[in-house]
Amino acid sequence: MKQLFPLAGLALLIGGCVSPDTSRYPSLLPRPIESRSDAEPVVTPPALAAADPATESKLAAFRTTLGDTDMAFAAAADRAEAAARLAKGDAVGSDRWITAQTALAELDGHRATLSGAVTDIEQMAIERAAAGEAEYPGLEALRGAVQTALDAESARIATIQAMLPAG
Repeated sequence: MKQLFPLAGLALLIGGCVSPDTSRYPSLLPRPIESRSDAEPVVTPPALAAADPATESKLAAFRTTLGDTDMAFAAAADRAEAAARLAKGDAVGSDRWITAQTALAELDGHRATLSGAVTDIEQMAIERAAAGEAEYPGLEALRGAVQTALDAESARIATIQAMLPAG
């Protein structure tokens, strides 16, 4: 019996090391985070819309508006700048100052035409996107061109306005 006690003690000692309860230990299987990919996602470029006669007609009208407004604005800006130079030393409310302010108001009308065109072009893009239609090739390019012209007109008006005494 004395020989059984050491063997029983050894069995208990070994049995304590090997436990059938494996829930206390983490699994050695890969975790979900270890199986994800760190590769960059593949981005497919958006599809471009096919030529649409109705849209092309509207864009052509906007291009015509841009050209006509640019020419009219350039001529009116030259007149306004000349009037502002004449009124440079005059008091606010003088005849030449009023003439220069009237010329600036004409420039604001041309700028408003381009601002309306930018708004209309952006609305076309919004409506296309809301309808789930593909991006139209010339729409964004025309919007950029009209916006650039609008910014140039605004800068020229500000330059002419700075020549006049504040009123």
